[in-house]
Amino acid sequence: MKRLVCANWKMYKVKSDVKSFFERWERYEMIDKEIVFFPQFPLLEFVKSFLTKGEKLGGQNCSDKKEGAFTGEVSPYLLKDCGCDYVLIGHSERRHIFLEKNEIMGGKILNAINAGLKPLYCVGEKLEEREAGKTIEVIFNQLDALKGLENVEFDIAYEPVWAIGTGKVAKKEDASFVHTKIKEFLSKNDFKKEIRVLYGGSVKKENARELLSADNIDGLLVGGASLDPEEFYRIATSI
Repeated sequence: MKRLVCANWKMYKVKSDVKSFFERWERYEMIDKEIVFFPQFPLLEFVKSFLTKGEKLGGQNCSDKKEGAFTGEVSPYLLKDCGCDYVLIGHSERRHIFLEKNEIMGGKILNAINAGLKPLYCVGEKLEEREAGKTIEVIFNQLDALKGLENVEFDIAYEPVWAIGTGKVAKKEDASFVHTKIKEFLSKNDFKKEIRVLYGGSVKKENARELLSADNIDGLLVGGASLDPEEFYRIATSI
């Protein structure tokens, strides 16, 4: 199973920044990893023009509808047409800033799969939920959105909300524990496909190797640190 390392560029970079990034991006032969870039929607085809073997493109979000009068939404079929292979679904910023409900996540995942994309489904708890000892309860509730999708192919990213953009990172042992619980959930509920579980949350070159050495962590979803090509290269080559 290949490790998956993802760069979520969020609402950063214009075309000149993208060009500068790939001029400095030190490529190497991808044997044991997939690298996926998630830029803003208008940059998709421009980013695609720089990618080489082993590097893939993803959208940051998609609708649970194929098409229609839904101003501001993006169809996964359009993402596929723009050259995407992946799509993020349920990112914490979509859940907590834009108030996307857990109930729509299964429909988004199925719509993305029908469009030919591989979803990367994000789950994670807020600080107050962690401090109340509800981490696994919250994550299992988010994973319930996957029921009925036991025969489809997707990946999962565990991103503790309290660690995103804060400089805090889950300890290797804590992250491994949650990842193990996620895989137990998948096994107990008879998910048939091989599903990678990534860690995301203040990933940097200083902690990437340690995180990737932990049990049941199959890759990384990188935010701010992926904006710099030298740092993202160090992360991508950590193991």
